[in-house]
Amino acid sequence: MKFGIFYELQLPRPWSRDAEFRLFNDALDELELADQLGYDYAWAVEHHFLEEYSHSSAPEVFLGAASQRTRNIRLGHGIVQLTTNHPARVAERVSTLDLLSNGRVELGLGEGSTATELEPFDVALESKRERWEDAVRAILPMFGEGRRSYDGSHFKLPPRNVLPKPIQKPHPPLWMACSQLETITYAGMRGMGALGFQFVSADAAHAWVNAYYNGFLKRQERLADYATNPNIALVSMFMCARTDEEARRKAEGATFFQWCLRHYSKLLISEADAGGATHLWDQYLAWKADNAEAIEATLNFGLIGSPETIRRKLHQFERTHIDQVILLNQAGHNTHEDICRSLEMFAEEVMPEFHANVPAHEAWKADVLAGRISLDEIDTSAFGAPARQPATAPR
Repeated sequence: MKFGIFYELQLPRPWSRDAEFRLFNDALDELELADQLGYDYAWAVEHHFLEEYSHSSAPEVFLGAASQRTRNIRLGHGIVQLTTNHPARVAERVSTLDLLSNGRVELGLGEGSTATELEPFDVALESKRERWEDAVRAILPMFGEGRRSYDGSHFKLPPRNVLPKPIQKPHPPLWMACSQLETITYAGMRGMGALGFQFVSADAAHAWVNAYYNGFLKRQERLADYATNPNIALVSMFMCARTDEEARRKAEGATFFQWCLRHYSKLLISEADAGGATHLWDQYLAWKADNAEAIEATLNFGLIGSPETIRRKLHQFERTHIDQVILLNQAGHNTHEDICRSLEMFAEEVMPEFHANVPAHEAWKADVLAGRISLDEIDTSAFGAPARQPATAPR
C-alpha cells in the first residue's frame, strides 16, 4: 500500500492579515517534510468560492512551488475542474508542472460539485458530466506532438500546437474524482484511476474494488485514445499521536471538515451561495455543542489514533487491495506542529510495514489484469453511502 497526503487548504474564520500566507507556507513545509519521509503522493484540490472549507483555487501554482522543494513525491491534481477550465489551458499548465517536477505529475480530472462553484463560470449542474466528457475527449490529444483541433459540444480548438509537452509519455497518469461511490465503477469503465472519498467498511471496500476492476476489464469504454491507469486511492481523515486520546484531541479539524463538506454539498448542491460573508466556524461550533454523538462517531472513523490503532485499521484496508490511502489532516484548526509530528510518527512506525507489501499487491494486480485471477461480481447496492462523505477506515 502507498500513501499520499491531501490538501484542501482549509482556513476557518476569523482570518488574520497573514492567515493565508501562513496557511500556504505551512502546507509547503509539510509537503517538503512528507517528501523527505518517503510519502508517495501529495494531492491538491481545485475549488472556487468555498470560503473557509477550501482556499485551494490555483493548485497548479501551489504544486509548482512544491515541485521546487521536493524530489521524489508524486504531485497530484486531486482534481483539476475540467468543467470550468478550457482543456488547452489545463494541458499547458499540467505539462509545465510535469517539466518543473521532472515527470512527477498525477492528473486527476473532475467536474466540480456545487452551483456555488459552477454558476459563476456559466456551467449548469445538469450538464457537468456531459461537459466533463467533452473536455476529456478534447484534452488528451493535446499532449501529443504537432497541431491538434477539436470541435465538441462544449469546447472547441482550431488547429494549434498546445505547448509545452509533458515529460511523461503519452501523458501523466489519469485519475477521476469519485465523490459518489457509484463513480468508482464509472472510473473503471473509463480506464482511469479512482480517487475515492468514501468507504465505510472493509466489506464495502472489497465490493467496490471488485466493481472497479470488473468495469475496467469487462466494460471498459475509453473516451479517447489515452493510457489507462488501473488504481484505486481513498482519502481518509488522519492524525497519528502516541495515544488514541491524544490523536483525537489534535484531530478536531476532522469534524469541521465533515461539517463543511455536508454544508457545501447538501445545502448548496442545487442553488448558489446567495452572497455575504460566511461564518462556518461559528456555525460549526454551535452545531458541535448539540451533537456530541456525531463528533464521537467522526473521531472513531478514519485513521485517527496511535500507531497501533492505525496499523490495525490499515491491515483491513490492505486486504481489500486498495492501492493508496490518502491522509488528510490539514483541516479546521489542526496545527502545523501537530500535522508535522503526525506525519513523522506514521512514517517512522507504520508506513514501512505497508510499503514492504507493495510488491505483493502489484503481483496480485498483475494477475487480475492478466485474467489469472477472476473477481466476483458483487452487488454494490448494499454498500452505498451518503454523497461526499470522506473515506472512513474500518474500526
